[in-house]
Amino acid sequence: MSDRIAVFLDYQNVHLGAHKVYRPDGRKEHSIVHPLALAERIVAKRKFGGELTSVRVFRGRPRPDLAPKTAAANDAQTAAWQRDERVVVTRRPLNYRHYPEQKPQEKGIDVALSIDLVRAAIEEQADVLIAFTSDTDILPALEFAFYRPGPRVEIAAWAKGNRALWFPEEKRNKRLLPYCHFLDEEDFEAVRDRTTYI
Repeated sequence: MSDRIAVFLDYQNVHLGAHKVYRPDGRKEHSIVHPLALAERIVAKRKFGGELTSVRVFRGRPRPDLAPKTAAANDAQTAAWQRDERVVVTRRPLNYRHYPEQKPQEKGIDVALSIDLVRAAIEEQADVLIAFTSDTDILPALEFAFYRPGPRVEIAAWAKGNRALWFPEEKRNKRLLPYCHFLDEEDFEAVRDRTTYI
């Protein structure tokens, strides 16, 4: 029986990470990745394969009154991505506290992802939990899930830049844990979402 796999995506982190390493001179909207395609690519790269049962996407949502075009694209993307029942998008409103002097900021995304990851581990919602992010705020949740009995925990990262979220204590002992699935530029091109949403 194949492993049931749940993939957790810190979407802005994944998207901007790809833009930075693979399309630094291009427009950010040309670095959009399709969550389901990305999760399927990760599962396909696993040595032991598995069945993708869940894709959890965590991202901010622009305010329609301040950024109507961006908010409309965000809403359209969410609706399109969730047409596959395995994809669940969790959004939190962007913080516009110092706007327009500063760009709006995501707030609570790392906490939402962490809570969902820990819940999935405790409830054993899948056999393997894979988190794709380079945000170190997620580390406590990853460590909790990794070291307890239950689902195995793995991570994913873009190959260029090598920002795998390995546990610092394990790295000091020359162990690179959790196992990381690296995705290269060919993978990025394969999972780009080329749909025009606005």
